[in-house]
Amino acid sequence: MNIVVASGKGGTGKTTFAVNLAHTIGSTGRETRLLDCDVEEPNDHLFVQPHFTFTESVEALKPVWDEAKCTGCGKCAEVCGSNAIAVVKGKVLIFNELCHSCGACSYICPEDALTEVSATIGSVQGAPEHKPFSFVHGTLNISEPLAPAIVKQVKRHLLPNAVNILDASPGTACPVVAAVEDADVAVLVTEPTPFGLNDLKLAVGLTLKLGVPTGILVNRSDGTDSIIADYAQEIGLPIIGRIPFRRDYAEAYSSGRILVTQFPELKENLLDIFEQLCTLQGTTPPSVPDEEHFPISTTGKLTTPVGKASDYKEITIISGKGGTGKTTVVASLAVLAENKILADNDVDAADLHLLLAPVTVEGVDFYGGSKAVIHTDQCIACGKCAAACHFDSIREDGPQNNRGATTFRVDPLACEACGLCALVCPVNAIESIPTVVGRCYVSQTDRGPMAHAKLGIAEDNSGRLVTQVRNRAAELAREFGQELILGDGPPGTGCPVIASVSGADLILVVTEPTVSGVHDMDRVLQLTAHFGIQARVIINKADLNLEQAARIEKIAGDAGMPVIARIPFDSNVHDALMAGRTVVEYGKGPAAEAMHNVWRILKQELQEMNS
Repeated sequence: MNIVVASGKGGTGKTTFAVNLAHTIGSTGRETRLLDCDVEEPNDHLFVQPHFTFTESVEALKPVWDEAKCTGCGKCAEVCGSNAIAVVKGKVLIFNELCHSCGACSYICPEDALTEVSATIGSVQGAPEHKPFSFVHGTLNISEPLAPAIVKQVKRHLLPNAVNILDASPGTACPVVAAVEDADVAVLVTEPTPFGLNDLKLAVGLTLKLGVPTGILVNRSDGTDSIIADYAQEIGLPIIGRIPFRRDYAEAYSSGRILVTQFPELKENLLDIFEQLCTLQGTTPPSVPDEEHFPISTTGKLTTPVGKASDYKEITIISGKGGTGKTTVVASLAVLAENKILADNDVDAADLHLLLAPVTVEGVDFYGGSKAVIHTDQCIACGKCAAACHFDSIREDGPQNNRGATTFRVDPLACEACGLCALVCPVNAIESIPTVVGRCYVSQTDRGPMAHAKLGIAEDNSGRLVTQVRNRAAELAREFGQELILGDGPPGTGCPVIASVSGADLILVVTEPTVSGVHDMDRVLQLTAHFGIQARVIINKADLNLEQAARIEKIAGDAGMPVIARIPFDSNVHDALMAGRTVVEYGKGPAAEAMHNVWRILKQELQEMNS
């Protein structure tokens, strides 16, 4: 059985559950393999502590420019759907951080001035002898956008006739699709908060769209979880288990310990959950619920007073992993800062609106490229499209044409909308149809205008949608003379994060004092260094593990990106979220005081930038 563990957002306990489930099942004597498919921020190894006995390089084809052959015609830039090529004064500039390795540029070049060369984009490592379960994980290189390629390489190590547990990345975009496809059952890990419910709905849409039997696991349960239970009953999905919130669980996790070795009652709980999963296998999942969208107000409008700023600075708040409190920090800063525009760049699993109660005044469809369609009556079944496709998205099982030959078809979930297949087809049987993959919005909040977006379930091009959000926020900043853009970035280090941070003036990294928090912060600091952007670090729940907090201080200091705040573990943060308010509006506890200090420091930094 192949079990995929997913979540609409990070920080729900997905990795903790996957690791402990693998340990629990493996301890019963059943052959078990854990595969970490969260390749942007792989964390499972921090708890497993495996001895890797093999490493595989994952390669992708990247264009290399031969200036001597180039005439500067610009056709390569015209066909590049990733905006990874620009032609400036007859010279070709290639931005590898944006390149999706589709091959269209080298195919279209009339002078053969672009050649595809194999480049390493990541690796897969394995510990097949690890006990009580074997282990494989993948790691995407910093600043590379091609996470699905690493996920697919990891899945080549699925163990036949075993229980395979796949730990997917958070969200609903292409890396998650690659992990969830062909799973026997899916476990969606959530928590009983408004954030948890919002993101659970996104994950449900994905797994049911892919036809995978799905169960819901409530982590940090309060015992009733009515906010999740009511939704589960409404859509017809079972809650397969609950794991209670306990501080001793959180402390053990922060040190990298496997919980079931310390808490026997949790092992029994996980065995019961596994039995529930076994009963789900082979069942027919319910229909996909309707996607929720932001309704456009017919009476609302942007009411922000026009400021006097001639230019703006952009602060983007990111985190190597989800669940560190990034959105809570952004929303608190939105309350404290003046003369600003808000940008929710986490288009895959946007949450900022939950704390800012927006009134949406503008909504436009976002076309993320052109999906390929093969016209059967014209297809001659030559196979040139399938041979050229770099993403294995063209299948030789289409309907028969008028000559009785089996034609080809395009798998829409695998298609990268690059257009290469249409270019190579000798009979023009392939049409590239512009496809709506999401919507961009502008909303009025009590804390200023907000640009935001919603990526469609299982859609790609999240990086381009992030860019659209940032561009709209910049237009609003100029229109209203605002001096600051506050951006809520996505987790990870892949394509949407690259699109969020490039060109920003300051990056604020929110982390937490756990082994995974330290690991992921280190990777995201490498990303900011790659782009040459200043970064500052906030340690959230800093007193949860003082040893790990000290490690963060050292790593950040050595990287020249200092820690500017330690926010203590404070139950008032949870209470504020349940009330739909920011912690500074809630006005209680040390976390609110810490956020005021954060804004004072950032305000001083902004003044120094402008001087």
